[in-house]
Amino acid sequence: MTIIATMIPHSRPSIENEDIQAATEVLRSHHLAQGALVEQFERGMAAYLGLAGGVAVNSGTAALEVALRVLGIGAGDEVILPSYVCAAPWLAVQRVGATPRLVDIELETFSIDPAAVREALTSKTRAVIVPHLFGLPAHLTALERLGVPLIEDCAQTLGALEQGRPVGSAGLLTVCSFYATKLICAGEGGMVLSRDEALLERARALREYDGVPSLNPAATNLKMTDLQAAIGVAQLERVASFLERRVWLAHEYATALKGAGVVQPIVPAGRSHVYYRFVVRVPDVLNNHDGLGEVIARFEGCRVQCRKPVFRSLHRYLGLEGFPASEEAERTALSIPLFPALTDEEVAQIVTALRSEWS
Repeated sequence: MTIIATMIPHSRPSIENEDIQAATEVLRSHHLAQGALVEQFERGMAAYLGLAGGVAVNSGTAALEVALRVLGIGAGDEVILPSYVCAAPWLAVQRVGATPRLVDIELETFSIDPAAVREALTSKTRAVIVPHLFGLPAHLTALERLGVPLIEDCAQTLGALEQGRPVGSAGLLTVCSFYATKLICAGEGGMVLSRDEALLERARALREYDGVPSLNPAATNLKMTDLQAAIGVAQLERVASFLERRVWLAHEYATALKGAGVVQPIVPAGRSHVYYRFVVRVPDVLNNHDGLGEVIARFEGCRVQCRKPVFRSLHRYLGLEGFPASEEAERTALSIPLFPALTDEEVAQIVTALRSEWS
């Protein structure tokens, strides 16, 4: 096997000739701002998820904030979200003036725990933000039974199914991210989607402030550009092949790790996994303060860049207690490079490193 001289990165966007040509055509058109290609991207994403429409914005975090404002959520309201997630959902809730209520996850799936959500419900609860982490859908069916509006965060799980329906099609609102390393890459950008046209109109009113008959103090400039949308459209046309490659890569890793002392990703009945991340748990490092750091260092010695999939649980920033599953995930979860742009040589090197670490 040929050893790759440079570090195999944890993530790398899948940029191909179609993306370069799409961006070049926009540059040559001299129309770079929001226009026809943004509308085309919105229609394409809505069709992909089986929804009425979408409203493209400039980031996934902005999409979360717009979704909250569309529902009229603000001061005095509570929004439930998991602790084991990036800071974006918490920041969005803070920005609209509402109170985030953190709950624990199910350790086996890394998903928000429906039982914990049920216990956290109060008369002030206005919504639950449901991040579908690492490519696996959360338990949407159980969450729907709680009767609270769901905001699905599909930044990592486009194309996955829960009980036969696409992730993103169950919530009152759905948000996506098109950051450089996401399943569909546009460099940056996000989108709010829904089956409710009235909610979509409210989202459009928040995205921009020009050309409207009245002043909206909540409106700002959150527009996506046609340059980003052109790349997004080109990527959306290839998303099926991206997901096929991800599933194949996950199978290669799972085979290499069979019988090893790590907990591999699981796929509960009724759900599918698109493997945005291949996240294993390393139980041996649970009681070692920097055990995960030592594992990451050994992989780097093999020229493979692994990462903690969530830098720090939200409750730890806030000094809160009572989140045992989130804490165990934070101490033991390791993300192994998995993205469609991996070459076969890089895959072979990653597999060799996996076997070396856990043979």
